[in-house]
Amino acid sequence: MGLLKELLLLPLAPARGTGWVLEQVVAEAERQYYDPAVVQRELAALEEELTNGLIDEDEFDRREDELLDRLDPAHDWLTR
Repeated sequence: MGLLKELLLLPLAPARGTGWVLEQVVAEAERQYYDPAVVQRELAALEEELTNGLIDEDEFDRREDELLDRLDPAHDWLTR
């Protein structure tokens, strides 16, 4: 029965492979997005931009809040 099932589903193999690849891409994107080390590097770069006068306080505060908001879900995502 297993062989027959595989033969019948063979035309769907490219779609199943594409689905698997998409799952892997999403998982890697989530890993990078929620990685606390990445967020910390982005915070350091943001502070450097402020220090060098490339952005103002309001822009710094807005972007800092966005980055800090990523840290709470990051902890939840890493512990799942």
